[in-house]
Amino acid sequence: MTILSVRDLAIHIPPGDFRPGAGIARPVDGISFDITPGECFALLGESGCGKSMTALGIMRLLPIAARAVAGTVNFEGRDLLALPESGMRDVRGGGIGMIFQEPATSLNPVLTVGRQIVEALELHSAMRGQAARARAAELLDQVGIPDPLRRLDEFPFQLSGGLRQRVMIAIALAGEPRLLIADEPTTALDVTIQAQVLDLLDDLRRKQGMALLLITHDLGVVARMADRVGVMYGGQLVEEAPRAAFFSQAAHPYSVRLFAALPDAKRRGGRLATIPGSVPAADVRHLGCRFAERCSEAVLACAATPPPWRVVETGQRVRCHLPGAAPAALPQIGAGAAVLAIAARPLLEVSDLQVHFPIRRGILQRAVGAVRAVDGMSLQLMAGRTLALVGESGCGKTTAGKAMLQLIRPTAGRVQLDGVELTTRSAAELRPLRAKMQMVFQDPFASLNPRLRIGDIIAEGMQALGTGAMGANGSMGDNGGDTAAKVGPLLEQVGLRADMVDRYPHEFSGGQRQRIAIARALAVHPQLLICDEPTSALDVSVQAQILNLLSDLQRDLKLAYLFITHNIAVVDYLAHDVAVMYLGRVVERGTADEVLRQSRHPYTQALLAAVPRIDGLGPLVVKLAGDMPSPANPPAGCHFHPRCPLADDACRRDYPPERRFGATHAVRCIKA
Repeated sequence: MTILSVRDLAIHIPPGDFRPGAGIARPVDGISFDITPGECFALLGESGCGKSMTALGIMRLLPIAARAVAGTVNFEGRDLLALPESGMRDVRGGGIGMIFQEPATSLNPVLTVGRQIVEALELHSAMRGQAARARAAELLDQVGIPDPLRRLDEFPFQLSGGLRQRVMIAIALAGEPRLLIADEPTTALDVTIQAQVLDLLDDLRRKQGMALLLITHDLGVVARMADRVGVMYGGQLVEEAPRAAFFSQAAHPYSVRLFAALPDAKRRGGRLATIPGSVPAADVRHLGCRFAERCSEAVLACAATPPPWRVVETGQRVRCHLPGAAPAALPQIGAGAAVLAIAARPLLEVSDLQVHFPIRRGILQRAVGAVRAVDGMSLQLMAGRTLALVGESGCGKTTAGKAMLQLIRPTAGRVQLDGVELTTRSAAELRPLRAKMQMVFQDPFASLNPRLRIGDIIAEGMQALGTGAMGANGSMGDNGGDTAAKVGPLLEQVGLRADMVDRYPHEFSGGQRQRIAIARALAVHPQLLICDEPTSALDVSVQAQILNLLSDLQRDLKLAYLFITHNIAVVDYLAHDVAVMYLGRVVERGTADEVLRQSRHPYTQALLAAVPRIDGLGPLVVKLAGDMPSPANPPAGCHFHPRCPLADDACRRDYPPERRFGATHAVRCIKA
């Protein structure tokens, strides 16, 4: 039996006054699939192909202009599209739960985390008062949030992106749904917490028979979780297959290219395979296959006739005209020369950086302690090189990046950019230096002004820092033609179309908004770019475009990147050097080869072991036990000892000094 049956679902959006001349947009154009109790069905595809819109259509949470104009959505014998709104309120949360893609916009900014979880418990259970609060703390603990009792009384803005994502998962699980729709549930999570969350979801669906519709761009997560896989493109499914068959040999040309775009160490210094062009706009009408314009194997029939569903030898259902579907593999793109340091003096030098946030209590709000977000960090970054900063959510990576740019004033320490000390300069003195250092923030929606068109957003930095000219009215008008000419190529560089300059942020998918944020940072020609999870919201094909773009810019402009990420595959491909951070401190640093293939710190080894691997049968994942301690109350001695299998009394007494293994490899561990 099926718990959810979607048949020929079509969602249309009329052009409206803001899109004169455009046709009806069809973001979902006849999609059908079934999910049985306890099954995980994974929906793959590029940003803008209709995955999230499909989920919103199932939940009846579509944007105001969008309408489900055809098809049925049958959940436990009821057609959800025919239910009144009062009936849907009973289904949402209790029958079907949903984890949204962007926690910053889904969580109420004026309510505490605890209040929002308790609200879900009160709506879908009989829990009230202290019982509901205790259950809320238990849910936070289940999804791997350290110090859950303290977090209950914090607001969303006080949490990192990864912690906000886990709060969203806790709220979705509060109603104990029979079907959970997870829209990029692990996008903002590091590999260790990702393993915990995926295990939690997997355990719930196996014990409770909960079905899972998993929307993701991470092929490793699909290999870890999915029973069946559906590949979506241009509003339609183009391939459907059991997990083992899909990972052993993908059938559709589009699926093959998704695998070819995955980064790894073998391609370091070279270029990743990319899919030319971009996903067609939803208002484009198609006579034949929707992928034909981007497919090198296309024949005449592909452009003229819609491809039928067919079953190939490997067992997949595929919507393709090719007799044997896709080729087994694509030719590899040759590697180029690795980028080397070009100067003896570091471009960025950080010494003993500390960022402490006071904990205030009582009527007088006296400081009774401090959250040691960054607690003595030192690193160097040379021009033309990439330093990857990795570690679990909440370890201080983002705070450190903001402190280096003086977006957060450090408590102590020194930060020098090209020999200039930043920590002693006023805001006015820092302004001329802003063009040299830019940041791509983790949450693209929160960092883009919703009232400005993206052309204005990108051009704003040019005008403010004197790298471009805008019209007299401050907008992209006739007087701003020179700037408009600069914005268009920037959009094309990051995989968007130049004619999108007049659209607003809400008209783009999460991955497209991330590309806009990258274009804005690059617009002022910085020397240093701090990238905070810049590819976490991107599917693998667009990720390959961005990584190729970053590599090209680094080679041509000698840019330096501080790359904050939890994606070890991206680190292996892009980074020259790696620093591993735990509870506000760097515990291991060295070249990428030293840290990723000769790691000595137990924490680094645990991070690498938690990375999901694609092997066709699901990866072997080694989980890191326990949770990271609270930075407000770090343990004595080595901060990692409560979770370390090698810890002894010496580890509990003193914080380990730095031990060197060669000229560049340094580790803070007495067991190394």
